[in-house]
Amino acid sequence: MISRKYHAIAVATVIASIGLFLLYYKVQILGMPFMPDETKPVYRIEAKITFEGRNRPVHVSLALPDVEEGVHIISEDASSSGYGFTKAKTAQGVRAEWAKRRVTGPQTLYYTFELILHDISKVKNIEEKEQLPQESELLLDIPVGLQSAAKNLLKDVRWRSADPHSFTAQLIRDFSDKDPSQAVKILLAKSNISKQDMLYHMLRYEGLTVKKLNGLFLDDAHRNFHLIPLIEVLHKNKWQRYDLETGKIEKDKKFFVWRKGGHSIIDVTGAKNSKITFSVNKRHVPSRYLIDNKNIVKNSAILDFSLFTLPVSEQNAFRHMLLVPFGALMVVFLRVFVGIRTSGTFMPILIALAFMETTLVTGLIMFVLIVSIGLVIRSYLSTLNLLLVARISAVVIVVITIMSFMSILSFKLGIEEAMTITFFPMIILAWTIERMSILWEEEGAKEVLVQGGGSLFVAVCAYFVMSNPLIGHITFNFPEVLLILLGMIILMGRYSGYRLTELLRFKSFMD
Repeated sequence: MISRKYHAIAVATVIASIGLFLLYYKVQILGMPFMPDETKPVYRIEAKITFEGRNRPVHVSLALPDVEEGVHIISEDASSSGYGFTKAKTAQGVRAEWAKRRVTGPQTLYYTFELILHDISKVKNIEEKEQLPQESELLLDIPVGLQSAAKNLLKDVRWRSADPHSFTAQLIRDFSDKDPSQAVKILLAKSNISKQDMLYHMLRYEGLTVKKLNGLFLDDAHRNFHLIPLIEVLHKNKWQRYDLETGKIEKDKKFFVWRKGGHSIIDVTGAKNSKITFSVNKRHVPSRYLIDNKNIVKNSAILDFSLFTLPVSEQNAFRHMLLVPFGALMVVFLRVFVGIRTSGTFMPILIALAFMETTLVTGLIMFVLIVSIGLVIRSYLSTLNLLLVARISAVVIVVITIMSFMSILSFKLGIEEAMTITFFPMIILAWTIERMSILWEEEGAKEVLVQGGGSLFVAVCAYFVMSNPLIGHITFNFPEVLLILLGMIILMGRYSGYRLTELLRFKSFMD
């Protein structure tokens, strides 16, 4: 059998570990800000479509990007004055579609969206290897007269490489060389397909799993440029992207994939001279804004089952409620390890909550005045020999009367801070007055001052912890921290040694 001591330690460790794991997952994986003043880069991507109408019905279809792992779309907007707009799911993916009955002259359409990136370089969903066509079909898009040159080039590159990644890089470098080989010159001069398509078919002929990508680099701001073509090759369950100029892509560069495969980016019917260009802009926004964004919440199962999904009014209620465990931690620490005596176990926490609404100095003055006046009136009520229930009820009425009078008086005197006295818990104040009155009768005024002063001291300490902006940010955005606090309190609850006040008390014996 495990002793109770080790059982408590095990329980506390498991609970705290769960809280730490959830905290790590939100900060490192989901990218939630741990510090309240953190900012994150937000990228604004704008697709600009231009064409000339010919006094005919026009239909414009734009391929929209598939959201990858690590990418969160914050907002989307289509600017199309006078056009009907819809988003349609097709066999090629989601597309934005504009339509208008009659269009004449130059036209411009915009599609913009904002996104944030966590780690776009990590693609978790590894697609299965495609079933390759027959060898005779792989080079069909390359003219028959050039297929022999393509095969000779592949054979030469094969000797100068060791694996699929080095093979792909070497093949791209051969096409980008300032002084290319004869086979490359023939392929580039006589072929009417793009370099991306040429590389795609040749790599497929080699037996590699390849994807064509078109996208945007997000590191710098750009205006009016076209999508950048890349090649992506799968080897040992890992995708590697290749720049068609250098043969590789820097890992620290952020590349946003707009289109996968060979499907068209834009289709325009009923117009001429259609063209699409892209612009990228980056700005930094407070991370708090990103957390409040509903689109980000919906993209995460953990966040979708969190306080962010509640109405704002309910969220504000929890902002104060979640601070109570930190106050409880202070109470446990000061009572168990320091040895401070208080009037009631958790009354200091409620007083601290009231201080957060009234400000510290105003709250202290109001608390001392109410309790002092209440003790005087309570001492008179004790001479009437009332039953406990009636006596407590009378004290509650007295407390409410005192608070009402002080609020009216502060209003007349123009002291607005004192009007917040209504935030004090009336029932707790009544019980405090009752307990202190009984303590006065049984132990004397000294013990009342000790416990009353201890309660105020603990309340002030709890107030400084609970009113800290960092604590408020952490408790609301990461409520799993409460599991860590629970584990700490369980461990602290097992302490049975000397308290600090006891060490000071018996210091003379140690000398």
